[in-house]
Amino acid sequence: MKLGAFQFPVSGDIGKNMEKITTAMVRAASEGVQLLAFPECALTGYPPRDIPSSAVVDFVRLEAAHRELQELSDKHGINLIVGTMTRAAGGVRNTALILRPGLPPLAYHKRALWGWDRDNFVSEDETGVVEIGGVRIGVRICFEVRFPEYFRELYRQHTDLNVILFYDVADGDSAGRYDLLRGHIRTRAVENVCCTLSVNTACPGQSAPTMLVNRSGGVLAEGEQEREALLTLDFAPGPLDFGELGRKEYSDELCGTTAAGRESSYKPHTEK
Repeated sequence: MKLGAFQFPVSGDIGKNMEKITTAMVRAASEGVQLLAFPECALTGYPPRDIPSSAVVDFVRLEAAHRELQELSDKHGINLIVGTMTRAAGGVRNTALILRPGLPPLAYHKRALWGWDRDNFVSEDETGVVEIGGVRIGVRICFEVRFPEYFRELYRQHTDLNVILFYDVADGDSAGRYDLLRGHIRTRAVENVCCTLSVNTACPGQSAPTMLVNRSGGVLAEGEQEREALLTLDFAPGPLDFGELGRKEYSDELCGTTAAGRESSYKPHTEK
């Protein structure tokens, strides 16, 4: 599966964001990308940085954009994970919208709400797992990367790839925060023996990376900080190596899960 992540300077204008997303989607589809991810709140902007609050969102316009993206997904045969907002009975949800060609849309709603998130959103209890092209994909949003428990949930669901949508920017020096969040992403990949794709806004002060990490925390590709870019890479995790096999065996034991995918290319040394 060819993966893509598009980081761009998210704004509070749905129309401008939609133009950026549509252009990136058409380009990615022409390059053979099968799954393309966009940042948290990529369609709406993040409150209160780009818009005063979630209450000012034009949901008629936003839901029309959701339908338009589904039509483009169908037309170009590309799967999308797009940060947006959706209406709920008790308020507004911070949503990762999952669009698949010819299939009904799915959604994961951010659960770890703190600070501005808590001011603007309500949460729902969901797993955030979808299967695309035989690949089990787990979805998480921004602040949730701080908590191993959210990713252990995905481990128990035997995900092959985890995707994290970020809108994370710093007002001051972003270098330390960037390094910390970069480390969180790599650690979540190592802990759960799972390749991990992250995507963030390219706004000034960008403090989390857009990158793909392998099951042992190795960075396979990374976008340049604060620069609009489409990152693409073939996703082919292959068999577990020696260290991955060990982490999976103990993780299965600790999580009470059944062994899955323990094939390994590692051949132990035997003395003659």
